[in-house]
Amino acid sequence: MKKGYLFILAIVIFLLTLSGCAAKEQQAAPEKNVELTISAAASLQDALTEITTNFTKKHSNVKINYNFGASGALQQQISQGAPVDLFFSAAEDKFAQLVSEDLIDKKNGVDLIGNELVLVVPKDSTKGIKKIEDLPKADKFSIGTPESVPAGNYAKEVLGNLKIWSPVEGKIVYAKDVRQVLTYVETGNVDAGMVYKTDALTSSKVKIAATVAEKTHTPIVYPVGVIKASSHPREAMVFYEYLQTEEALKIFEKYGFKGL
Repeated sequence: MKKGYLFILAIVIFLLTLSGCAAKEQQAAPEKNVELTISAAASLQDALTEITTNFTKKHSNVKINYNFGASGALQQQISQGAPVDLFFSAAEDKFAQLVSEDLIDKKNGVDLIGNELVLVVPKDSTKGIKKIEDLPKADKFSIGTPESVPAGNYAKEVLGNLKIWSPVEGKIVYAKDVRQVLTYVETGNVDAGMVYKTDALTSSKVKIAATVAEKTHTPIVYPVGVIKASSHPREAMVFYEYLQTEEALKIFEKYGFKGL
């Protein structure tokens, strides 16, 4: 009887040991390497580059590839089936469109940060453009294409509300995104441009002539969310949650974005 009891006890101990070893091996097994594709507004490029560097130090198995561009163009790509894991928009309406198409679950999206619109001119400008109302002095003036570039849409809204759209409409050079507007101003191809404050702060070749009054345009809000069809929903959610951490938000603020 005693021998039988000891035999059974030995088997139980053996099985528990075997189970423990298996669990340890499972824990020790390296995480699967994955690549995430994130479509993000061009104005986020510098901040996200630094944030990603910090994130991948903690999650070395995740490689993040960015597709930067105008929010409207990115939204259309996703609507048409482009393989994307997260969408980080510079406008709420572009994001809302994907929610309405059931491509983003509203519970997996958040309004994360804000921005400001500014008027920039070349650093050595002599045109005397010091405020929005001075824009008629410009020979050429650049904004993003309003239909696809949120910053361009905000700019058009401002010019309309200040009753100076008609005097400058014929002088406008449209750009594919805010970074192109910035380049036009840096190279002197235009006398002024309207970009986000965060873009203006990246350049030593332009100066901010004026900050646009917030009451003259719709609030600038950047929503981010996980695409339902993500190939790596777990890792996408991990990065989505990291973007909301104090560490990430401090980097956004460092680049001129505002917390909401």
